[in-house]
Amino acid sequence: MSSKEESARHKEGMKTRRAVLGDAWVDNAQARKTAFDEPFQELITEAAWGHVWSRPEWTKRERSMVTIALLAALGQDEELAMHVRATANTGASAEDLREAMLHVAIYAGVPAANHAIKIVKQTLAAMEEDKA
Repeated sequence: MSSKEESARHKEGMKTRRAVLGDAWVDNAQARKTAFDEPFQELITEAAWGHVWSRPEWTKRERSMVTIALLAALGQDEELAMHVRATANTGASAEDLREAMLHVAIYAGVPAANHAIKIVKQTLAAMEEDKA
């Protein structure tokens, strides 16, 4: 689907994606999009952001914590850092992230949690520096 005929799900997904990641992040991703990855960008906008993240059953804070725990467990470092930065928009606190990392340690393993904690700490520190 081209941007000229966006579905309602795509529009909702883009709205949610911008609310969570911020306009600058999404604008940058859109600017880097090519014909090769355009179908992928449409997929994540509709499926991840338009369907899953836009559901009313959980808050953005709750979805943020679950997403961060899953990314940590899977070792997805770049996505983990991106979603830690998004906590500025989702309302998940540093304490929420600490609790999520404890769950990762128990359910996905101490090495995964240990590595993820390093990334979370670095990202939170960078976010604090950006505020200063």
